[in-house]
Parts: sequence; C-alpha cells; structure tokens
Amino acid sequence: MPPPTPEGEVLPPHTDAVPAQPIPDYEREVSRPNSRERGWNILATPGTYILLGINIAVFCYMIFRGVSPSNPTPNQLLYFGATNTEFIMHGQWYRLLTATFVHVGLLHIATNMWCLWNLGLLGEPLLGPFGLIAVYVITGIAGNLLGLFSNVVFRDYGSVGAGASGAVFGIAGILIVLLSNKKLPIPAFELKRLRRSVIQFAVLNLIIGIGANFTSIVRIDNHAHIGGFLSGLALGVPLVPRMTSGRTRYLARQKLTFAAAAFLLFLFAYFITKLR
Repeated sequence: MPPPTPEGEVLPPHTDAVPAQPIPDYEREVSRPNSRERGWNILATPGTYILLGINIAVFCYMIFRGVSPSNPTPNQLLYFGATNTEFIMHGQWYRLLTATFVHVGLLHIATNMWCLWNLGLLGEPLLGPFGLIAVYVITGIAGNLLGLFSNVVFRDYGSVGAGASGAVFGIAGILIVLLSNKKLPIPAFELKRLRRSVIQFAVLNLIIGIGANFTSIVRIDNHAHIGGFLSGLALGVPLVPRMTSGRTRYLARQKLTFAAAAFLLFLFAYFITKLR
C-alpha cells in the first residue's frame, strides 16, 4: 500500500523573525514547490530517480530475457540475483544487494516503486542524493541479513527473497527519526503530520506483508521489512544533531554513520556464518 502523499513542504522557507539554523546547502532555496510537483523534476531529486531507474531497468531486462511479468519462477529470480540462504552461505553474498533490485512481478515492482517515489521525494531533501542512495543500500542489505539470520536459525535454506521493500522500510525508518528534529524550519504541526503519515505507511505495509504470506507463492520476507525499518531508525539517530549545522558537517556525519553501519553489517554477516 503506497504511503500518503506529502502535501506540504518538506523544508519551506523560514519566515520567523529569528534567523533559522543553518541547513545543508542543497536546501537553501528561496521557495519550495509542493513535493509532488517537485518530484517530476529529475534534477531536483536525482537520487530517487537513480534508484527508480535501476529497479525498472532490471525488471525490464528480466522481461526481455523471457521472465514472466506476472509470475516469475523461483529459479528465474535466483538467476537475476534474488536471495537464497544456501547460495549466500556458499559465498554469493552479493545477493544481499542485488535482491533489492529484483521484483516478483509487475504488481510487486509497481507497489514498491510507488512507495519509493513518495518516500524519496520526502527524504531526499533531508538526506541529499548520496544519503538517500546510501540509506537504500545499507537498510536493504540489513533487512536481507536479518532474513538470512532467521533462515539459518530455523534451517530454512530453500526460500527465495527479492524486492526493494526492505530498503523502502529503511527510508521510512530514517524519516521518522529525522522528522523528529524540532530545529528544522518546518512548523511543528507539519513535522508531526509528516511523521504520522510515515509511521502509518510502515505499520500498514507490515500488516499487508504478513497477510500476503498466506497467499504468495514466493513468500514476502517480513524479517527483511523489520530489519530495514530498524536499521533506518538506527541510522537516523546520529544524523539528527548535525542536520541544521551546515552542509559540510552534516555530510561528514553521514559518511561516518554510513561507514560505521557498513562495518556493523559486516560483523553481523560474519556472525551468521558461524551459526551454521
């Protein structure tokens, strides 16, 4: 289910008498159009469109190579990079990333891309293009790692997983934290409304994901959803203090945070290898 469309401004101009706290340079604009109107401008949100483009390109290539657009087989999904515990534990760790760009049919990718587009338009002004892409990759991998951990613990070595939803949940998670920063030049009621809409998106989609497992041939990995969401929340915590301290400091904090997260994911992956 797609998230509610942001109706207000993500970072509107500050009009109070007291000067606003410094914010990243890419947010210094005289006026901000509605996020949906800005969304059609690819140059305004390049990170969002890069992610959309990669996902759509992979799906189109799969169709071009003969994969069914409505009912791909598990073997076809595996061929194009979906996750499988047995394959990953035998060295194909790249699947933790490639699976975030592989989708199980037209409805699956359409739903995920709609959610990614809406959350990307809301999140990219707060994270920047590099930050948004990094969050997508890190939380997507984190979600797949949690799914891998669960499969190893419960000895499920045959399931196949794919989709951007873990990363989408990750973006939702970090937005919930970033939008809690009361120093942002956004009215308090607007911050509260945006956070509430993102929380509702996460809760509703998690419920839908759980329900879909009773009908889906290729199951939805809700561990990936939860892992992506929790890692997104965690990534947001160290970024909040630097959001209004200027672009240089904010980007430096992003790089440090993302590097630390990547290292922790490596340690988690190493731990999983010792469970078998």
